[in-house]
Amino acid sequence: MTPRLTKRKFLIAAAGGIAAVGVGYLAKENWISKQSSSINFISNKTETTTTDQISTKVLPPSQHETTTDQMNTSVLPPGQREIDAIKRWNIDHRGIIPINPKFESDKWILTVDGEVENKSSYDWQEFLAIPIMESVNDFHCVEGWSVRNCKWNGIKFKTLTDMVKPTQEAKYVFIECADGYSTSLDLTDLLKDNVLLVTRLNDTPLEESLGGPMRLVIPDKYGYKSPMWINRLNFTNTKKLGYWEKNGYSYTADVWSNDRFENKS
Repeated sequence: MTPRLTKRKFLIAAAGGIAAVGVGYLAKENWISKQSSSINFISNKTETTTTDQISTKVLPPSQHETTTDQMNTSVLPPGQREIDAIKRWNIDHRGIIPINPKFESDKWILTVDGEVENKSSYDWQEFLAIPIMESVNDFHCVEGWSVRNCKWNGIKFKTLTDMVKPTQEAKYVFIECADGYSTSLDLTDLLKDNVLLVTRLNDTPLEESLGGPMRLVIPDKYGYKSPMWINRLNFTNTKKLGYWEKNGYSYTADVWSNDRFENKS
């Protein structure tokens, strides 16, 4: 993990973004989703602040948008069984550390750096000022359980990407978390309309044991690719393996092809 940066104010004027989804990760505790419902624009708040060393360029205001995910959730992916609720870290399932990271709104910082034009640092209020979306998907854990119709609210990853402006060298995003967890994803996977940095689940603020205050949800992957307690997004030109990928789990982690473990052949 990297040291937290000091707070920096920045200019935020979020725009045209939408998407959504999911929660989970951990050795064999993960999830993904094939969507059925709609992704709806929730807000388009614009907020202006000052900046010091790290800045964020302003996006032009956008019109409210609605998109619909056409994925079919009438069947579960191979090897999955349905349960009632997503398992909670260090309550229903052991975490990678014994105590979950604690959220302090006046100390929370999300750093976005690496191969981007606008290296940025967001405090909690600045992050909440970015427009959010709503999406409903199934959530699939690599351990074999699934939860239907999870309703997520959060920032479309592409909205944040448009703000920081990746360079042509940016191919991947290495994600670091407050509990020491990490994972890496292709940037093209993160730019899909169903990928969100979520703050609410089923109309309730995301609880600590599910990654609150904010986590990634990427429904096309198993849950270990949807890290919790994120504090850094590092755009890179080389692929870096994360916590579980280094221990035999698949980098691509496609739930519909039963892609759970790295093929050693």
